[in-house]
Amino acid sequence: MAFIVSDEIEHYAAAHTSPPDELLARLADETRATLESPQMLTGQIEGRFLELLVFAMGARRVLEIGTYSGYGALSMAAGLPSDGHIDTCELEERHAEVARRYIAQSPYADRIAVHVGPALETVARLEGPFDLVFVDADKTGYRDYYEAVLPKLADRGLIAFDNTLQNGRVIEDPDGNSSTRAIVELNELLAADPRVTCVLLTVRDGVTLARRN
Repeated sequence: MAFIVSDEIEHYAAAHTSPPDELLARLADETRATLESPQMLTGQIEGRFLELLVFAMGARRVLEIGTYSGYGALSMAAGLPSDGHIDTCELEERHAEVARRYIAQSPYADRIAVHVGPALETVARLEGPFDLVFVDADKTGYRDYYEAVLPKLADRGLIAFDNTLQNGRVIEDPDGNSSTRAIVELNELLAADPRVTCVLLTVRDGVTLARRN
């Protein structure tokens, strides 16, 4: 999967980022070998970024939309205090099964709850506030996820949206497919929305952070 930076820079960044522990390394290997769309794996660099973001914020309640195989949830759990908790939402039972299996082997099994089903239904059932919301699911749903989680964000909370540069397609081919069009529309909304302050980072293929004003 090509990202915004060159392969050489990506490899250099990975070589100078703390490596994943043995459990995460095994999870990454199984994901790439057995699941469809392995490019959806959060991976080493973004995983450490999320872990350090959770740690720096002192986040205690995290909501993740898009579990996939659980790499992101396990990464963020490593940054939580002992009384922290992650609710993670996954539509596909096959993905959730892999995530549950690795979560059960981790030191964070009591801190992560995997919810299977449409994320908007899960979010509607969950009580806020959340210190961090990480959105990494179907791109056409990002606008709805944004509207659903914004009222449940803690006063000093952040929303992190993944894939907001679409590997450069937001510039090169903004009308190329429904996912890219949805991300272009979201980016325009966030930049102009008086309810939030945001920054779009060139991490992997784009991570946008937004806080409520």
